[in-house]
Amino acid sequence: MANTAKHLDTVFHVGDTVRVHYKLIEKEKIAGKTKREVKEQTRERVQVFEGIVIRIKGSEENQMITVRRMGIGSIGIERIFPLVSPWIKKIDIKKKGSVKRAKLYYLRGRTGKAATKINEATRSVKEDIKK
Repeated sequence: MANTAKHLDTVFHVGDTVRVHYKLIEKEKIAGKTKREVKEQTRERVQVFEGIVIRIKGSEENQMITVRRMGIGSIGIERIFPLVSPWIKKIDIKKKGSVKRAKLYYLRGRTGKAATKINEATRSVKEDIKK
């Protein structure tokens, strides 16, 4: 199915609210002892992006998901994640959604609470494992 994806052992569908933990590498310049000396320091940290899966595209190694969340001031923020990536550490399912469409682009036109409102799914965990 095109509207089902799997990352490690986690199976999720379009309409689910997920938390994507991905690794960021930050580089910053730090002044040394003298004014001319500049050191570059790199740090790694894990950042969480939580939102609704509005699209699953591709198959097998080329599979990508688009996750949409509402930011400050009712601004929609979308991010595309490739599922086969060393940067994604894990994906948690926060809430399962029940939708009748494979692509939820209609959420882009909504703001506020209506943009995040999707019916709760009554899917069982056994159904996800079979797929």
